[in-house]
Amino acid sequence: MPYFESPVDGTRLHFVDYGPAAGQVIVFVNSSYFGTEMWEYQMLPLAEAGYRCAGFDRRGHGRSDDVWGGFDLDSLADDVNGLLSHLELREVTLAGHSLGTAEVVRCLTRHGVERVARVALVAGMVPGAARSADHPGGVDPALVEAGNETFRRDRSAFFADGARAFFALDLAGNELSEAYVQYMVDRCHGSTARAGAALGDLVVTLNVAPELAKLDLPVLVVHGTHDTSAPLDLTGRRTAQLLPDSTLKIYENAGHGLFATHREQLTMDLREFMTSR
Repeated sequence: MPYFESPVDGTRLHFVDYGPAAGQVIVFVNSSYFGTEMWEYQMLPLAEAGYRCAGFDRRGHGRSDDVWGGFDLDSLADDVNGLLSHLELREVTLAGHSLGTAEVVRCLTRHGVERVARVALVAGMVPGAARSADHPGGVDPALVEAGNETFRRDRSAFFADGARAFFALDLAGNELSEAYVQYMVDRCHGSTARAGAALGDLVVTLNVAPELAKLDLPVLVVHGTHDTSAPLDLTGRRTAQLLPDSTLKIYENAGHGLFATHREQLTMDLREFMTSR
């Protein structure tokens, strides 16, 4: 299996690199808990269409090394840039989901846009949903911390109980098989308890609002109307307003897991975005 070493501390990180080497490049950055398998409905059709699709399992996730440290946002962003450098990628479309969008933003503000041409923020946690000095309308941080405590107490129940809301399965158009939902719940256990807890702590203080205004490149913002993990008005809409050059696409009835429930629409929008400029 292919690995590269983290530029932070040498942690071995598993990556995938699908499609033709000369194809237009899109690099996927995962949500918390998941590995690259979460993007199968985007990676495979795009690779078959001639795009080069790459991604990696975050430290403490999937087939990457189980480590204690490196879960601060700077280190996670450095790992993203490490993949871009390892594969010597250029003119990249950098696509992140959920907390992965924060890693994308920090990667660009920390390392620049020399390798990146455009960005897609899918169901993003950015700029940060929790209340802060410049976001008084945000969620009470104590509620986020309470969710983190629930995770620590019984993460198996946390994953299983949250699946329906994650995919908004009670809403029309979000039909997924029970087998697929169970598979994704199982995949969440591919992340270690340490990794999951550390990322949860990161969400409490997440605030990249000042950094969004510095992203001088095209950004596609995709968000669902019924995202309970990252409420649209606190994240997607606010992100689009802060960005200098953004396109906001709102998916009706979509939850946080729109990469599965709205797979064809997301893949089409990514492809259109990559070819429109």
